[in-house]
Amino acid sequence: MKKVNTRQKNNLSQSFKSLSLGRKMLLAVFLTMIASSALPILIVVFVGLLPTITIMLIDPKNSAKLIIVGCFNVSGLFVYLVNLLNQMEMDYAISLVGNVFNMIIMLGSAALGFVLYYEMPNLFVMMSKSSSQRRLVAIDKQLNKISEEWGENIINEQINQKS
Repeated sequence: MKKVNTRQKNNLSQSFKSLSLGRKMLLAVFLTMIASSALPILIVVFVGLLPTITIMLIDPKNSAKLIIVGCFNVSGLFVYLVNLLNQMEMDYAISLVGNVFNMIIMLGSAALGFVLYYEMPNLFVMMSKSSSQRRLVAIDKQLNKISEEWGENIINEQINQKS
């Protein structure tokens, strides 16, 4: 994640401070209009993305966890957002959030992201162990074949000379 240096932060705060009172009021009115017209969407998004918002607040430096859980969380929320865009009513948004099965799907998809994040390293360890065990079995077969061809005495002499 790219860090924002202090000069850029100062420039951003200076650009907001340089807005006149009229522009600030216009910006506040514009944001209020957007929030009020999209209130059903904001309610469903806020409740549906609670796991992702929690990760953003509690563990902001762990971007891998945020990306994995956030993507799974958004995928579980996406179906309900599309349905909400078709109706765009406050009652429907509240019924979506109030339905237990909808919440299980929205938040359960984030739980799948958590499981994937925490269990993927274990899966890679297990796969590497199994492949190394297969390689050891193949090497043992190769050594047995060589010892049958050359004989045990020659192999033991070579081992003793190296020691």
